[in-house]
Amino acid sequence: MKTKITISFLLVTSLFVATGCEDFLQKDPQGELTQEAFPVTASDALLATNAVYVSIRNWAYHSGGYPILDIMSDDAHKGSNPNDQLPTVGPYETFSHTTTQDGLDRWWSALYEGIKRANVVIEKVPSIDMNVELRDRYVAEASFLRGLYYFDLVRAFGGVPKVTTTTPDTKIPRSTADEIYALIISDLEFAAQHLPEKSFYGADDAGRATRGAAKALLARVYLFRGDFENAEDYALEVILSDEYDLEPVFADANGKNGEHGVESVFEIGAMEVEGSGGNQYANTQGVRGSPNRGWGFNRPSLNLRNSFEPGDPRLDATIIDLGETLDGILILGDGTTPDEVIVDGIVTEVECYNQKVWYPGTNTITQWGHNRRLIRYADVLLMAAEALNENNKPGEALNYLNEVRRRARQGNNAILPDVTVTEKTALRQAILDERRHELALEGHRFWDLVRTGRASTVLGPLGFEAGKHELLPIPQNEIDISQGSLQQNPKW
Repeated sequence: MKTKITISFLLVTSLFVATGCEDFLQKDPQGELTQEAFPVTASDALLATNAVYVSIRNWAYHSGGYPILDIMSDDAHKGSNPNDQLPTVGPYETFSHTTTQDGLDRWWSALYEGIKRANVVIEKVPSIDMNVELRDRYVAEASFLRGLYYFDLVRAFGGVPKVTTTTPDTKIPRSTADEIYALIISDLEFAAQHLPEKSFYGADDAGRATRGAAKALLARVYLFRGDFENAEDYALEVILSDEYDLEPVFADANGKNGEHGVESVFEIGAMEVEGSGGNQYANTQGVRGSPNRGWGFNRPSLNLRNSFEPGDPRLDATIIDLGETLDGILILGDGTTPDEVIVDGIVTEVECYNQKVWYPGTNTITQWGHNRRLIRYADVLLMAAEALNENNKPGEALNYLNEVRRRARQGNNAILPDVTVTEKTALRQAILDERRHELALEGHRFWDLVRTGRASTVLGPLGFEAGKHELLPIPQNEIDISQGSLQQNPKW
């Protein structure tokens, strides 16, 4: 995917220019090709399908999404130096963001841009005279990605406009959350039926959607919906496929050595170049100052640091501390950022960085080559454990939970002993704690707290208000454009 999808996108990017929900739905395509005349050939179908992937790599997707993921949880602070993006990113940390907050409309637009591109493939490719299996696969890839984009939207905003055609009405009201979830499940079920397994693809197509990715995302969707029977079924199908395994070394699960490896169920491929081939997700969070690897946002919190069990090697593989040496490079950090933030005599924050986005190299541009993992096998194991526990199968749940812990302890039996508790409430907490430490800073914590009903308890001291902050506000710009078709979320 790093080469093929990037090059293909450059050839058709002008066809899919978009800025906002209403804007991109109405704007005529630019360039010589028109939406009516594209795609019409097998080559066009490949180009159009590849273009759907690009939405998950662009700046709008990551810059809009990353504050909402970890900064709105107890795992991270805004980061960077104290004043950098304080009025734009800072409010997410304190739940003081507004309907016009920076990033909201950008993320919304990026997700709908991806949906529009997916709709082109889903609507037009089936009529192309070409190899039937390949045609179905392209449509299935687009269906998987549309399901992914809509899942981001419905988790974040609740019911949103449902756009499933390339020629929608000009004013589209919000569908219910249930209606959006029904579309997501339908898309992912189609994808699971028509996509190949990961082992089918050669190196040139690494990173494309697979049957395992579709089933893993279905498990995540059902877990979020509280449908533990379906979550269990789909998670176990991924596990029993024998397509995946845990990386022997935890750090490789997100690092360069594990790109498209055995643990990767779905990841965003990237190249070490600025522009459409790169991925600025890591650059946004990379070490600020010396070495110059990024902007230093999404700083790990002391709360996260202190939550790890004694001796857990994942702590060191998750957080970069000042004075640490990585790849022979001494981490000195940012001279404009205090090493410690002290409030009322108590240290509330220390300068540190997200090691999971570290990418070996010599400069900032290097970080653009980081492949972001959206679904890891460890996540699938923990989803299976959670669903099995809720379905009153604690013994099976423990098997998958402890498999993750065994990898984490790296053969050191003096740390991270197997969990043995079988009482449902206690085991549920053990699994959620394990998710926090295994998946830290990968964008799961806020959603886990919301879907389990713990957000108010855990995040209340940070400003979270129950009945309001479970959802983001609909971007005010989109409400204005809709001329009243879109209604705001409660309490916003």
